[in-house]
Amino acid sequence: MNNIEKEISLEVKTRDKAKKKLKEYRQKGIIPAILYGKNIKNVNLWLDLMNFNKVFQEVGENTILNLIVDKKKSVPVLIHDIQYDYISNKPIHVDFFQVKMDEKIETEVPLEFTDEAPAVKELGGVLVVNINEIPVRCLPSDIPSKFILSLKTLKTFEDRLLVKDIKFDKNKVEILMEDENIIALVSPPRSQEELEALEEKVEEDVTQVKEADKKEEVSETKENKKEE
Repeated sequence: MNNIEKEISLEVKTRDKAKKKLKEYRQKGIIPAILYGKNIKNVNLWLDLMNFNKVFQEVGENTILNLIVDKKKSVPVLIHDIQYDYISNKPIHVDFFQVKMDEKIETEVPLEFTDEAPAVKELGGVLVVNINEIPVRCLPSDIPSKFILSLKTLKTFEDRLLVKDIKFDKNKVEILMEDENIIALVSPPRSQEELEALEEKVEEDVTQVKEADKKEEVSETKENKKEE
């Protein structure tokens, strides 16, 4: 399904930059936002946090969203950036990037993995994922919502899942990453010797820290006696 078929909309209102309203609006569940884009004037906005959260769960950051400004103007946008409160982890500001439907843009498409790697299930290996998002260039309407990759091909510890293994429409989408880049692999489980060596290293590091602390305490005690 492409982004036009989804027809997801979000209503927003224009706002001034009066800081005195910011706290009052946030207490009501309304947060500030900004709309910008190529060759357009920035527009400051207010949006309902609850409505935004519902829409964001559906579209993410790489699906075209119709922004309805003041119940009049419909603008195709991507959610470009979200600022979060460091305590509550709730959005406190959103950036919307206005796109032109006839101009290609660059964005990132998330990867979704299916199935279980045989090298994990049968050989006890550990799945290692090196890449979670793929940069692409395409028209806004052709942005894939995600790339789906099966882990079934990872049968041994020598197997690799590469960028070139991604299935997509090459006539519409260009991947901005080398084909041979490794997306995922399965590393062999640690041997008993490696685990014991790792444990000894940890114990050694802990011992060194304790000894350093003791030396520091002795040094501080001597300094204190001198001062007395």
